[in-house]
Amino acid sequence: MTASEAAVQARPAGSRSAGRAIVFGAVLVTVLGLLFGLPWFTLVLAPGWPVTLTTTGTLVFAAAAVALPVLMFLGHGRGRDWASRIGDTTLGVIWVLFVWSLLGNVVRLFGVDARPTAIGVTAVCAILVVWGYAEAMRVPRIKRVDVTMPRLGKGLDGLRVALITDTHYGPIDRARWSGRVIDAVNELDADIVCHTGDIADGTVEQRLAQAAPLGRARARLARAYVTGNHEHFGAAQAWVEHMGELGWETLENRHTVVERGGDRLVLAGVSDATTRYSIESALSGTDPHLPVLLLAHQPKQVTAAVAAGVDLQLSGHTHGGQIWPFNLLVRIDQPVVSGLSKHGERTQLYTSNGTGFWGPPLRVFAPSEITMITLRAAA
Repeated sequence: MTASEAAVQARPAGSRSAGRAIVFGAVLVTVLGLLFGLPWFTLVLAPGWPVTLTTTGTLVFAAAAVALPVLMFLGHGRGRDWASRIGDTTLGVIWVLFVWSLLGNVVRLFGVDARPTAIGVTAVCAILVVWGYAEAMRVPRIKRVDVTMPRLGKGLDGLRVALITDTHYGPIDRARWSGRVIDAVNELDADIVCHTGDIADGTVEQRLAQAAPLGRARARLARAYVTGNHEHFGAAQAWVEHMGELGWETLENRHTVVERGGDRLVLAGVSDATTRYSIESALSGTDPHLPVLLLAHQPKQVTAAVAAGVDLQLSGHTHGGQIWPFNLLVRIDQPVVSGLSKHGERTQLYTSNGTGFWGPPLRVFAPSEITMITLRAAA
């Protein structure tokens, strides 16, 4: 190939790259314009504050709008924790401001003046941000759920399964929080302890101290782990190996069998939906008459679980929406956002709100949880 021919072939690829960059830039500017523009209009411009206050508010919103993408790139693209902490917090706060500014403008349609609206929106957002931060940083409450599995043997009736998921050890050092979570899990005296993925944002080396308490988790029969989508951003195998060192069994497209009182249960797991997961491989060689408890990070993997005849799938991933009303957007991608649901004739799905949080250190109307699932045989 001559240099001129190579240049001809290179131009379309370069043009496509330039086109994608332009589209990405346009989308980014539009999103930032909406996220920051609506709160700016509602809180700063529309109320007609004095010039000094309006100018100061405008500069603050403009600076934040410019800083957010830079901080997110530096933090999540380059692994600088300080940038992630500031960027993630900014993202959470502006989302709350955007949502309640939107609702405030709806209220204005009924004749409420701009200034009372701005004051009300500011007060509500301040309360929600403070409360949401406290909810995100607290040790999750224990959520107790009974699930009847018709194929469960009488010897396994009352089997206790403790579920943690989406711990997202990350830029904020939560080593003490992690230790208190495991203390709470151990107090449940579970037969099986499960972690259904998104263990951390970062490498094992970066999050070693936060993950260390997982080694103290106690279970009578099994400690099982499957990867989530965040592990597969580049550190999945390292986390699998580290969890093995901590005494957890990773069930990536494979299974184990637990037994109690003469009855057996297949405990299976699959890798995240972003990978080539296979429930068929996970159940290969199992007795088809035994009940199956499946660990799968994303609720939408339940479609394959139904086809495979799984009795109960445990998932996370959604965070329950984490910051209301993001749950409405999650529902577009997932069949369930939170709680116990029925799929097909046999399969049940339990979707946890998650134990930790991703990104913004806020939880608004989507509390974190440690789930205590008690399996019941049919009467």
